[in-house]
Amino acid sequence: MKKQMLKILMLVCSLLLVVGCSNTSADTKDKDTAAKDGTVTFYVVRHGKTMLNTTDRVQGWSDAVLTPAGEEVVTDAGKGLKDVKFGSAYSSDSGRAIQTADIILKENKKSDGVKLKTDPRFREFNFGTYEGDLNHNMWTDIAKSQGKTLEQWQSEGVSPKNFANSVAKLDKERVKDNTNWPAEDYATITARLQDGINEVAKKESKKGDHNVLLVSHGLSIGALLDSISPGYKLPDGGLKNASVTKIEYKDGKFTIGDVNDLSYVENGAKEK
Repeated sequence: MKKQMLKILMLVCSLLLVVGCSNTSADTKDKDTAAKDGTVTFYVVRHGKTMLNTTDRVQGWSDAVLTPAGEEVVTDAGKGLKDVKFGSAYSSDSGRAIQTADIILKENKKSDGVKLKTDPRFREFNFGTYEGDLNHNMWTDIAKSQGKTLEQWQSEGVSPKNFANSVAKLDKERVKDNTNWPAEDYATITARLQDGINEVAKKESKKGDHNVLLVSHGLSIGALLDSISPGYKLPDGGLKNASVTKIEYKDGKFTIGDVNDLSYVENGAKEK
């Protein structure tokens, strides 16, 4: 009887030892995984100037190629960024963003083998039936809907949120079923941008500390900053073409660094 009890006791001890080792192994694995999560520094670049920018047309989901001057400025930005090693590169799926990212990567000396990934979540605001129209017409309609002259409306300053919601409201009265994508309201825009940046940041942090190139659009970058720091005020005149804005992701949190930085363009231009 005593021998049988001793065997049972030894068996129980063995099982407890196995379970303990298993838990220790799992804890060690979790710690190792956490240790691998690094800091991701996003270099967020606004695309270069396009033909629709030059003709002062509404350009959200509609698209146009970069002008020669636009290509030149982006090339300067690429030269200024040539010594920044990018672990990954992303852009919206709009042609002007892809063209901008391709030029920057071509000029880069430290990021051989990095392939550009496109993501529609980083697109510009969609302006619905105003796409391709003159900016003046859209702005005038917004001012009138608020009982103001265009001059009054512009002088008061407009946040990306109020701008997007105003266009979305007006567009509902203009859009016809199945003829165009309806204009997006601000909640829809920020939801897709946050979804995109969160997914990319979490995935890239698993690779350790590194830099990520992200090419997007003026208003969308502004909305992204506003979602990180509610009420964030953009520089007067908005973000310039080919400007760089830095966003850091660490331990699940985003921090805004330099915004609308044109030093990379300026430094690259000195190499001519």
